[in-house]
Amino acid sequence: MSLDQLKMPERPAPVVLQPAIEAERFKLRPLRRSDTGLLEHYTGDLRLARMTTSIPHPLPPGATEAFIARATASERKEDIWALDASEHGGAEVLGVISLERLDRNQSEVGYWIAPPFWNTGHASEAVQALVSANPFGNDTIFASVFQDNPASGRVLTNCGFEYIGDAEAFSVARNAKVPTWTYLRRMK
Repeated sequence: MSLDQLKMPERPAPVVLQPAIEAERFKLRPLRRSDTGLLEHYTGDLRLARMTTSIPHPLPPGATEAFIARATASERKEDIWALDASEHGGAEVLGVISLERLDRNQSEVGYWIAPPFWNTGHASEAVQALVSANPFGNDTIFASVFQDNPASGRVLTNCGFEYIGDAEAFSVARNAKVPTWTYLRRMK
């Protein structure tokens, strides 16, 4: 047996922890494997998938597990939080919010709320909590929403984002490019 065969296997890189962020009615906390069932249930809803760029419909087997694995990887470029109201007597997952690292000290926020919790103010509360915490210390945070989802645009303007223009983004669920509105929030 050679010395190389006797060496201890390399340890996997530790997962970089992201902070939990308190909001009034829930906590933003990192995703965990136990979220799989609720995430799968909510993202399997066509109404939700159509309002995102990346959720396919129908949801293929293993997609949720792969999403959680990416969200908890140590070398990720996006932190993803579940909106967890369980400590406040609510659902364990109300939705998801993310912050993707961009260059020049900027990030892009993305979010979705599960259909049973639409029009309850949870999206505005989550975006405001994330912006207030500013966990990456960004100078600027961007966001974009599909133009046929004006409620998401109101979430952003209610949280101090300014409309800066029109664009388009590909929606996997729609298998099409969809017109978007782009927003910006200066943090400093």
